[in-house]
Amino acid sequence: MFERAIQRKIAASRRSFLLLGPRQVGKSTLLASLEPELTLNLADPATFRSYVTRPERLTEELRAAGRNIRTVFLDEVQRVPALLDVVQVLLDEKRDRFRFLLSGSSARKLRRGQANLLPGRIHLHHLHPLLASEIGESFHLDSALAHGTLPGIVTEADASTRAADLRAYVDVYLREEVQAEALVRDLGGYARLLDLAAASSGRVLNLNALCRDAGVSYETARRYLQVLEDSLIAFRISAWSGSDRASLVAHPRIYLFDLGVRNALLHRPLDRPLVDERGLLFEHFVAYELYRRIGTLWPDLEVFYWRTRHGAEVDFIARIGREVWAIEAKVSRAVDRAEMGTLRSIGDHVRGVKRRIVVCTAPRKRVVDGIEILPFEDFLQDLPS
Repeated sequence: MFERAIQRKIAASRRSFLLLGPRQVGKSTLLASLEPELTLNLADPATFRSYVTRPERLTEELRAAGRNIRTVFLDEVQRVPALLDVVQVLLDEKRDRFRFLLSGSSARKLRRGQANLLPGRIHLHHLHPLLASEIGESFHLDSALAHGTLPGIVTEADASTRAADLRAYVDVYLREEVQAEALVRDLGGYARLLDLAAASSGRVLNLNALCRDAGVSYETARRYLQVLEDSLIAFRISAWSGSDRASLVAHPRIYLFDLGVRNALLHRPLDRPLVDERGLLFEHFVAYELYRRIGTLWPDLEVFYWRTRHGAEVDFIARIGREVWAIEAKVSRAVDRAEMGTLRSIGDHVRGVKRRIVVCTAPRKRVVDGIEILPFEDFLQDLPS
């Protein structure tokens, strides 16, 4: 089992919490490691039937439970959202009696079920595919760019099995289960838009072009993309807006949550990154290392990108409180001065820039014109983990 970066934080607290994350990122493994005295797996059909018809059964069982039952793990709680009302009742009766560990893989199902997300009573955390630091010494950049960092994929030694597992994830989960959750009637349109979303990953979102190419209406395309985000399969990085917002691109970028899933959707090789895509894939890697820290690991972090309508661009703007980092991702061992022009002038457009950074694959770090040229290993050491 990998030691997850948030593990120490949630283990040190006695607060109940909801852990959200896509399928197969290790939520159940992580929460089981906290050694709950009672576990209810709502993905199990018999357990699901027992509680979906009578959620109050959990109230009855826990009120009758012995003092040895203190930590209760409800896995895949979005399947029975009414259990969150039960959790509220029990926490309100005696907050210190039980600690609830709740996991879910779909914010959409919770919202659609009008779930009570227990504001003020529980903490909310997110779990993602593995960070490079969580993989440790066995981390290899080209492997991460090719088959991503889902735990089960990283630990699978056989390349053909890894590829089969990723394709099964795409076909069974994304194309069938998420499709069913979206209540999709136009199966062809959903399949086309899913492929187009994968091809657009890491790029500025042009919803009009997506719906035109997928052959669906604007509202249908918007709804399908919202389903992917609510199912934690995709996320957005917003465009920076500042005093010169009239000259800036306003549309967000959309990213699929894992490169292995992205590559499987697009039928790319899963044993090596394609040379002509390596720059784009490396930008994804840097985006993931930032985005996956938002919240629990780095509470003050916000991530944007900056781009003018004339094409000048900085890959990422990280705002940490009042401090701002401007970050470029270059899959290069030798970064040329000519490639740093926008970084040199970014302070004229964005206030509070403290650090200007090029994350790259160079062997050693250096500083050029006040710009830090950092091997990605050095950059990652600067981030909370």
